[in-house]
Amino acid sequence: MSDICSAKGCTAPAVWALRWNNPKLHTPDRRKVWLACEEHRISLSDFLGARGFLKEVVEHVEGADETV
Repeated sequence: MSDICSAKGCTAPAVWALRWNNPKLHTPDRRKVWLACEEHRISLSDFLGARGFLKEVVEHVEGADETV
């Protein structure tokens, strides 16, 4: 089974890994990961970015983007 996009209701394969951190909850080096398809990369990035959580967006490698 392929890794799928984290957007609500989306079942498209993930293309991007959005690595983020909530500084109120996580240590500075901790990264949580949301996966995104091409269609949802911008909306998910904007959501995390507006809160100051987004740290980086990288190409998703299936099975490699667990919470870091």
